[in-house]
Amino acid sequence: MISKSLALKVLNAALETGGDYAEIYVEDTKTNAVSLENGKVETSSRNESYGAGIRILNGFRSAYGYTSDLSEKSLLALAKSLAASYQGERKITVKSLTKQRVKVLNKIDQPLASVPTTEKIEVLKEAYSIIHESDPRIVRVITGFSDYHTDIEIFNAEGEEGKQFNNFQERGRMTMLAFASDGEKMETYFSGPARFAGWGYFKNELDWRKEAKTVAEKVIMMLGADECPSGRFPVVITNGWGGVLFHEACGHPLEASATAKGLSCFSGCIGQQIASPLVSAYDDGTIPNEWGSNNLDDEGVPTKKNMLIKDGICVGFMVDRLNGRRLGMEPNGTARRQSFHYEPTSRMSNTYIAAGKDDPEQIIKDTKLGVYVTNFGGGSVNPATGEFNFSASEAYIIRDGKVCEPVRGCTLIGTGKDVLMNIDRVGKDLALGQGMCGAASGYIPVDVGQPTIRLKEITVGGRGGELK
Repeated sequence: MISKSLALKVLNAALETGGDYAEIYVEDTKTNAVSLENGKVETSSRNESYGAGIRILNGFRSAYGYTSDLSEKSLLALAKSLAASYQGERKITVKSLTKQRVKVLNKIDQPLASVPTTEKIEVLKEAYSIIHESDPRIVRVITGFSDYHTDIEIFNAEGEEGKQFNNFQERGRMTMLAFASDGEKMETYFSGPARFAGWGYFKNELDWRKEAKTVAEKVIMMLGADECPSGRFPVVITNGWGGVLFHEACGHPLEASATAKGLSCFSGCIGQQIASPLVSAYDDGTIPNEWGSNNLDDEGVPTKKNMLIKDGICVGFMVDRLNGRRLGMEPNGTARRQSFHYEPTSRMSNTYIAAGKDDPEQIIKDTKLGVYVTNFGGGSVNPATGEFNFSASEAYIIRDGKVCEPVRGCTLIGTGKDVLMNIDRVGKDLALGQGMCGAASGYIPVDVGQPTIRLKEITVGGRGGELK
């Protein structure tokens, strides 16, 4: 997208006032999206954006800017403008750029952009029909498919020999949202399977018909649910998307962007027990074709399987280049950004609690009275304190070891440390779920995950009185 000779000029212009590291991130993204409401095409779009971001580091300081003009004049002007943030003598002159080999972990069968929009629409219409025809109380259905392909070039230097990396991202997501009403109240249910993959996965591997049936069944079931009781009692959380609680309450506080500045409840906790001995956890950007995976991160560092917690002991953070300097740690492939508009920082990819040894059905059988949460809606967390509240969009009462009636309006309230220390059962049924995560470097695709777990006690908010 830009020549090696131009990249050399820009890096040296960026480093002329004493910066000790410079980076150019060039990106070309093509996006396609189509959505249907009640079986009719509501929107269809195809967009392309391109540009470059330039970053200069000097010790613990960072200067970042971006432009959509990739001409030599524009890039050099941006580099010199950012270099003006510093007023020292040149430390580095970049003499060469060497192209680095990038291992392709995520292979694509049929590129999503090559699939006719009409073919995607046919799939979405059938999904709509399955949901809509399931029950007359389903009054509105929105189905959609979005995908994007991004070509990326990264040039960086912290010495005389710079490096060049070429990478790509190809991601697609199918969404189904159903609304059901009984005349007095309304419920919604959402499903959004996603993948770093081509059309073959969505057409042949993903059972989207089954997913559509599930959406219809769940929205009707929750329409008839009673209010959730409140109090402190055991909570069993399902595998897969249940991991969003760990992602928000524990994952964000383990990002170096928080820990390096003392803004996390886990700052300075390496080597300390922060969880039950039953808990081990990872952030793994190398899982082939998962939604949050990548071939290398947005600083040019290969993605890795990073252990965060081992048998309850904090053993690592997600570390980007700048915050790694503050912590005295090497970057570990977790620097991410939404686009060239954002400076990269440490972010999660596929973050999960590892599988344990318990049979998930036995976990429920061994719970006399409690709540079983199988899906989460929205929530909030304060990384500095770990305090959170999360609403469960699907939950049930557990009574005498059996899953009983569904309940609505269930909210889990606590802190990340309490959650981790209160896990007393960990199942062997690890699964992942897909979502979008928003933070300082924009919105990025992530997988959350866990096996079935049990919290021996947590505060549950609801309007249904006492749990009986």
